[in-house]
Parts: sequence; structure tokens; C-alpha cells
Amino acid sequence: MTRFLIAIVLSGLALGLAACGEKSQVVVYKQGKYQGKPDGRPWENDPPIAELRGGKWNKGDRTSWEEQIKNRQLTQNEYQRIGQ
Repeated sequence: MTRFLIAIVLSGLALGLAACGEKSQVVVYKQGKYQGKPDGRPWENDPPIAELRGGKWNKGDRTSWEEQIKNRQLTQNEYQRIGQ
């Protein structure tokens, strides 16, 4: 019984020490090289499909995109949505 208890304690210690062995995660940046996805303007994208309740704006038209955003915000106001 004592050998079994010693084996359990030693295996617990071994697992505990193994958990402390995490390597540091350091990002290496290359000077002058952006490695992520380039950002675009939101109005330069196509509107989502109708099944996703997408907006209706013309691709590349900033004013139609801004109008769609304003209309979407107005529908999120419960008092205006129900007509009170």
C-alpha cells in the first residue's frame, strides 16, 4: 500500500513539474513587413446576403453605406421601432 501511495505522489509531482515547462511565446517581427491581413474600408465590401439580414448599399459608395448604418441604428431603438 505504501508503494502505491509513493507511486501516486511521485507521478503527481512529475505531472506538476511537466506543467511548469511552458515555453515563452514571442512574436518575431520583420522590419517593414506587415504579415497580417490588410484592412479595407467597410463601404468597399459587398453587402451581406439577404438571409443574413444584410444591409443595402452600393459597393464603394460611402454615403449609401452611412445611410444604411443610420437606418440600422434607428431600428435598434425600441421606442422608435414600435412607433411611440
